[in-house]
Amino acid sequence: MALLAGSGISRRIGAEAARLGLSPIVAAGVVMAFLYWARIFVITFFVAVAIAFMLEPFVGLLMRARFPRSLASFVVCSVALGALYLIGLGAYTQAAGLVEDFQDNYAQRVSELIARARTSIEQMEEATYKIIVPAKQQQIQQQQQADPARARRKKKSEAPPAPVAPPPIQEVRIHSDRAPIIDYLYSRLGSLYQTLLMASFVPFLVYFMLSWRDHIHRSFLQFFEGEDRVVAAKSLQGIAGMVRAFVVGNFALGLLLAALSSLAFWKFGLPYPMLVGPLSGFFSLVPYVGLPLALAPPLVVMLTVYNGISSYLIVAAMVALFHIVALNLLYPKLVGSRVHLNPLVVTVALMFWGFLWDAAGLVLAIHLTAGIKAVCDNVKSLRSYGKLLGD
Repeated sequence: MALLAGSGISRRIGAEAARLGLSPIVAAGVVMAFLYWARIFVITFFVAVAIAFMLEPFVGLLMRARFPRSLASFVVCSVALGALYLIGLGAYTQAAGLVEDFQDNYAQRVSELIARARTSIEQMEEATYKIIVPAKQQQIQQQQQADPARARRKKKSEAPPAPVAPPPIQEVRIHSDRAPIIDYLYSRLGSLYQTLLMASFVPFLVYFMLSWRDHIHRSFLQFFEGEDRVVAAKSLQGIAGMVRAFVVGNFALGLLLAALSSLAFWKFGLPYPMLVGPLSGFFSLVPYVGLPLALAPPLVVMLTVYNGISSYLIVAAMVALFHIVALNLLYPKLVGSRVHLNPLVVTVALMFWGFLWDAAGLVLAIHLTAGIKAVCDNVKSLRSYGKLLGD
């Protein structure tokens, strides 16, 4: 009996240990499923948080000038919306002119480039055919001279078969209520509507995050007591400082690259520098694929202006120089010193968040991972994970 009781207790202990061991895995799976299912909502929330962190210093400046926080938040959000409207209007004007030029010149230019490329490929094929075919014919002639009887048997065996009458063609009618492109638009219309709906909440979320910041901070700390409250306050402070430094640093670096690129493209005589420059500057900050993305806008615009390869090389060299200087000299001082993530973690984070949220995940990956590291650094039981994520 004692042995049976002991074995029963051992089984219960093993089952409890297995349950406790699987609990973190199950919890992680539930969190990942929620992040994927509610990604539009979560992405909207995190974008609003990032914008609020960017605007918080301006709210602080107005509060030093005796503005109430609610009024300061309203003024800053209104000015930001006005600036965004003016930027969008300018970008729309430039894009409309670019589309008009594309219709007039780009199509002809691209057709010429495609025709040249096709001609070059055909010439290469002809040259290759002239080199390969005579040698093959000579080899066949040598084989025929070596074994004439075998060559005659091979010719007989390779005789074309008798033609077979094709089966009668039956008329098949396919009834479809909608064209394929209409079906595709209908399938994408729901997600587009959800994206626009969530984006319309961003200004309100930013305003309330700024105006109710102190109240939210105090209310959140009420969930903790004693030492845990101190840890939570330090964690919030660390996350806020890191995210603000990262977001503001990236935005400032993007503005600098946009200004330098626009000035360089304008001096070079590139069309639409006020549209191409900002696109190239901010695209350059995208992790790993920043340089190809930054090269795309100016090189596409150059198709109707320049014919020589030297012009393309000069523009590509300028963009590459801006990209290298920004990411190797300016980025570590403005952003990298606050994040402290090792390259392997950055790569895995980009893969993970990109898998969950596609392009938005690539943009937010480092922000979210650095925030997780800030929490791990301030929670005693999680500091080992913070060291694993850090450099």
